[in-house]
Amino acid sequence: MLEDHQTAPSTTPWPAAYPQGYAVVDVETTGLARDDRIVSAAVYRLDARGEVEDHWYTMVNPERDPGPVWIHGLTSDVLEGAPLFPEIAEEFASRLDGRVLVAHNAVFDWSMIAREYARAEREAPVRQRLCTIALSKELGLPLANHKLESLAAHFGVVQQRAHHALDDARVLAEAFRPSLQAAARGGVRLPLLECRPLTEWTDRAAPRIGRQSGGYSSGGYSSGGYPSGSWRPSRKRPACPYPNPGRYEPGKQLKQGMRIAFSGDTSVERDLLEDRAVEAGLHVATSLSRLTSLLVTNDPDSGTSKVVKARQFGTPVVDEAAFGQLLRDVEPAPKK
Repeated sequence: MLEDHQTAPSTTPWPAAYPQGYAVVDVETTGLARDDRIVSAAVYRLDARGEVEDHWYTMVNPERDPGPVWIHGLTSDVLEGAPLFPEIAEEFASRLDGRVLVAHNAVFDWSMIAREYARAEREAPVRQRLCTIALSKELGLPLANHKLESLAAHFGVVQQRAHHALDDARVLAEAFRPSLQAAARGGVRLPLLECRPLTEWTDRAAPRIGRQSGGYSSGGYSSGGYPSGSWRPSRKRPACPYPNPGRYEPGKQLKQGMRIAFSGDTSVERDLLEDRAVEAGLHVATSLSRLTSLLVTNDPDSGTSKVVKARQFGTPVVDEAAFGQLLRDVEPAPKK
């Protein structure tokens, strides 16, 4: 599905180091775990200045239960005649090729796309991604929260069908263009991150959490190439730029600067989960202390050292599913 757009050229002086093109992406999925599948995908291709070149949309048969139909609206009956991912992989890749992938909470969209290509024994032609949440923070936009609807409202973009991949991608493309132009005017360095495609994939039985419990989880490999659940070296991350606001209070929002520790196995690859936390402005701690704001674990009754210390220090504990919900709306740190 294509549509060409003609817009007046921008007169903003353009940084030579900025990318030459972008692919604004949204995918709807059967869930958030690593064995979940894409049920629809949309791509808006933009030129170097953020002007729309064309767009594309497809549904995808996930070969399993479609998951939260109440969110994306795609039932098993609707998806039954849709193409399988390997059948749209080439066309999807042509939309991404040579461009920076742009998404709202980009680490999630990228991880879902990378896993689909790994299952299809292919590789997505994406080398960098840009998260519009991170960009809005770089620009200091006065947003009440970091939901897509708040970013859209800031730029006067009207959402027509929330959680429909094509409309979400359109809204994001329309909000990204003025964000990109504001960054260019201010000489802001774009928060680009490397995309490491999965090169190996295995399936194995594993427990799943929350309302998705039951079934199989694709084990596979983390973006660093280490099997999930096995030993892996710690990743050196940049220091969190925000002060620690203290402990998480149940029922309230996470706040930027909070220290988050993880313990035990997770459904989403640990590296990707930690990336999401870092992109939200949280401090990922490798150990638990009295300063830790929150412990994330799917097994709060285990005897791991972090769980034991959390009990001793009275550190709040949530499971992975609850943490994923909290990540959607992290309270910005106060401006200095």
